[in-house]
Amino acid sequence: MIHFNRSHPMKSPLLAVLGTALLGTLPARADSNAAATSINTFGLDLHRRLAAGGGNLVTSPWSIETALAMTYAGAGGKTKEEMAKVLRFQGSDDAVHQGFAALAADLSKLQKESEELVKQAEQRGGPATPLQLHAANRLFGQQGYPFEKPFLELVDKIYGAPLELVDFEKSADQQRARINAWVEEQTKERIKDLIPAGVLDADTRLVLTNAVYLKAAWAEAFREVPDFEFHADGKTPAKVTGLSRTDSFGHATIPGGSVVTVPYAGGGLQFVLLVPDEKDGLAAMEKQLTPEVLAAAAKAVPREVALHFPKFKLEPDRVMLAEELIAMGMPTAFDQPQGSADFSVMASRKPDDYLFISHVIHKAFIAVDKNGTEAAAATAVVMARALAMPVEPPKPLEIRVDRPFAFAIQHVASGACLFLGRVSDPR
Repeated sequence: MIHFNRSHPMKSPLLAVLGTALLGTLPARADSNAAATSINTFGLDLHRRLAAGGGNLVTSPWSIETALAMTYAGAGGKTKEEMAKVLRFQGSDDAVHQGFAALAADLSKLQKESEELVKQAEQRGGPATPLQLHAANRLFGQQGYPFEKPFLELVDKIYGAPLELVDFEKSADQQRARINAWVEEQTKERIKDLIPAGVLDADTRLVLTNAVYLKAAWAEAFREVPDFEFHADGKTPAKVTGLSRTDSFGHATIPGGSVVTVPYAGGGLQFVLLVPDEKDGLAAMEKQLTPEVLAAAAKAVPREVALHFPKFKLEPDRVMLAEELIAMGMPTAFDQPQGSADFSVMASRKPDDYLFISHVIHKAFIAVDKNGTEAAAATAVVMARALAMPVEPPKPLEIRVDRPFAFAIQHVASGACLFLGRVSDPR
């Protein structure tokens, strides 16, 4: 969530959270590859910063970029330039926004195709589970505040983010509960209490919110393996529940490790395992990950692989991203130095009344088991006043993911990583 605040970027939010966009609002009129490149590049930049402390991690670069792209639509001057650089946007503003619309349309199409495949399977009497992929955006804005009409029209048209009028001045905590309830509903109760107490107050003017929910079945189920040995934190052997299957998986070598891609049913999405060569080599491998590596994973060449990796579930607490984004190069968005924030495209800027981001809040969840993956995420940007002949088949390559590893959930066609994370200890 991003907050805009007039005093200090971590205090009294003026604009609350940017809402999430509904998939399929617009037809895909632009190439989603540009959006995918921005998402992956920014996602890796942020992942490396957050991973520096070690441990488990999961974020949705797609969710964070979507919320910040909506905020970017209201920025001007140096603030806009800094945001474009940190978010790795390329090309015109129209190309940036249309790229996100195209990606949303591509993902919406995947879900519709999945639903159609399930109908066909049911007619043949075969069981099937459709892909569930839902994304929603919404703006929660202070009633009576003079938001610019062109800004509101753009985020509604491109991101499917309507403005819902609320009263932060008189009931900030009630509005916090209202926004959190909306996020919880959109993520099927997987993301709760996104905005913590004390973040919204009478100076909050807008909250831009994005919520994402995904549930996808593997193309073929895995077999559970009890007592799978995993080296937690790259050191300590521990017994966990493993997942095992020998099949044709995408495979490639990368600096410091290897990539294995596992398709979900329908083939439009895949799970990407990024496995270091050394048991304690995750941090070193992560430093060498690039957008090109992620893009290449979408085209990894299939080969026979005996794959073993741990079942896991990650549900970390929310992360407050203001300090990270400031350090990455967009301080003026958070009004540092004071008086530098420029969101004049969002609302007219006056010497004694202007908007800035006070908080950016993100929370994500992922569970991977023998049947597939369930994942959810939400981001809020809070703005405050100043978001032939038979031959012997070759022996399959055996890959035992028995050490800390990184992972992604990837849209195959564009290469966009919807989720990105690392598992240091699956227990």
